[in-house]
Amino acid sequence: MRILALDHGTKRIGVAVSDETKIIAQPLEYILTEPFAAFLERLKKIIIEKEIEFILIGQPRNMDGSYGPAALKVEAFVGVLKTAITVPIKMWDERLTSTMANKALIQGGVRRDQRKEKVDKMAAAILLQSYLDVI
Repeated sequence: MRILALDHGTKRIGVAVSDETKIIAQPLEYILTEPFAAFLERLKKIIIEKEIEFILIGQPRNMDGSYGPAALKVEAFVGVLKTAITVPIKMWDERLTSTMANKALIQGGVRRDQRKEKVDKMAAAILLQSYLDVI
């Protein structure tokens, strides 16, 4: 069984998956948020194909640990997701994952126009790896 991580965004949701031993996270893809039915269809397919045990979703927090408008959007997303899938969902602090993903892509020499397509799945992988490192 594997863990699936989602980095929620307004246009795209980054997706990453753990290996079966739950040691290493790897970026998988991003899924467009709209249309939502297509997002759910793709998510359900990934859950089955990758034999997902549970989904880890990034919970945006301000640097002081408080919750802002982005956190409310993610909470609403999780509420809807819980009605559509049966796999358990856990929330995990995602502070600075997108910033870290952008820095890693820049250091890796990825061109600006290509970073946009890769940053979401990289942020999901960073989120997942931060979880794997403490379990």
